[in-house]
Amino acid sequence: METLLLWLFYASTLYAFIPGLITRIFGFRVFRHGASDKYYALTFDDGPDPKYTPMLLDLLKRFEVKATFFVVGSNAEKHPELIKRMHDEGHLIGIHNYVHKTNWLMFPATVKKQIQRTNKIIEEVTGHCTNYYRPPWGIVNLFDFTNRNETQIVLWSAMFSDWRERVGADKLTKRMLKKLRGGEIFLLHDCGATLGANSDAPAEMLMALERILEEAERRGLKSIRIDEMIENTEAILAARKKTKGTSAKATDKTTDKVSAKRRKKKISRFKKMIVALWLLWEKLFHVIFQLKSANKEDAFLHFRIRTYHGDNVIMTGGTELVSGDRIMELHFDNKKLFEISSRSRTPVQLAIKMIRKMDTALPELASYVVNHPELHDVKALYGVSMINRGPEQFGFTIADLPKGWFASSSRIYLKLLMSVIHPEGSSRLKENAEELVPKLIVMPIEYLVTHYSEDGSHHRLMKKEQTEEDETVLSSTLPCR
Repeated sequence: METLLLWLFYASTLYAFIPGLITRIFGFRVFRHGASDKYYALTFDDGPDPKYTPMLLDLLKRFEVKATFFVVGSNAEKHPELIKRMHDEGHLIGIHNYVHKTNWLMFPATVKKQIQRTNKIIEEVTGHCTNYYRPPWGIVNLFDFTNRNETQIVLWSAMFSDWRERVGADKLTKRMLKKLRGGEIFLLHDCGATLGANSDAPAEMLMALERILEEAERRGLKSIRIDEMIENTEAILAARKKTKGTSAKATDKTTDKVSAKRRKKKISRFKKMIVALWLLWEKLFHVIFQLKSANKEDAFLHFRIRTYHGDNVIMTGGTELVSGDRIMELHFDNKKLFEISSRSRTPVQLAIKMIRKMDTALPELASYVVNHPELHDVKALYGVSMINRGPEQFGFTIADLPKGWFASSSRIYLKLLMSVIHPEGSSRLKENAEELVPKLIVMPIEYLVTHYSEDGSHHRLMKKEQTEEDETVLSSTLPCR
């Protein structure tokens, strides 16, 4: 039962929760915001609608602006004339699945078929394929990332609940005005026929949009297509990078200023909320899998005992870890990691504090193993971590994870964690992405007990009243090859 729960938990976390969190918070492998000061992007979901989409196209034509339509394939199939008009009038057409159903509730192959079917409908009408894709409700699954060469996932930077008729044009106008600036990607809806939407809500949206287009014109802002926004953003970022490279002489001063800003920068309310949700998720994990700790008052490492399934690994001292061995699977306390990172101004300070924590945690773990006879047949400590440049000094062996879904999903999971806990946040991922690879870290229990128990020997493993036979059995549970 525990194994089943474990796989269900891992499957739901890796397939749905974590990919969704990564894309919405950190923009991982999606486009959700531009870098322009002059251009913003209007995007419309769920259409085409026979009543409201023609009215919207008339409005856009009057103001001579372009937009992006993420169409539902079944709607496009019913109204090909509207798809043709979108194309003929210069708008970009993207995919919003064949039916408006969340990717969390569909198998990867089903999602792929939805995309291909919708793309075929668009190609038959316009003569052109599209690779721009917005999943319904912006919800992705793990395998949506594997199609990055075939599709560009597009999310948004601003949405306004315009699918609800009761919001009204006036309130929509106020909300949209607050976000009216360069680089923003507006999410709006030209169809109210989907689950949770009101059929006449687009009427309110159109009234508000007309006011916004008038105001944008006064401010010198213009709506462009998503493909143009992406191209414009890439050009701006490339120019900034070039400028940064030519100003190498000012690097020290710039670094000092950036460091000062980081020291002064407070954690945003949004990030605090994300951390709170993350820690709540971790508590659930601890309850389900009954994680334990050697120090209940101030735990830095948690663990659970399980059977190892993987490639053979030669550990420190020549001991070999093989499939079927019992292992102590380690988990950092993410709350502690976040607290340490919050008080660390630089990655170096974070590393030093983590080393100090490990200097305390490993002896506690060794003492726990020594005093719990039921753990004497455990062969190794085991963990998967991106913090893998340094564990050797503690006696860990570093090994590559076998290529496959586990390695890929672990990388996504740990990148999210690193973005949250690292002092430099997501910028660390962008600058050193090639170095941030999850690795397997293992240590023989024999090594842990020998080097981290109080007296550095095995005699504490044995109680005074143990017989010679007990000693023989006990020593055989900690092999050294």
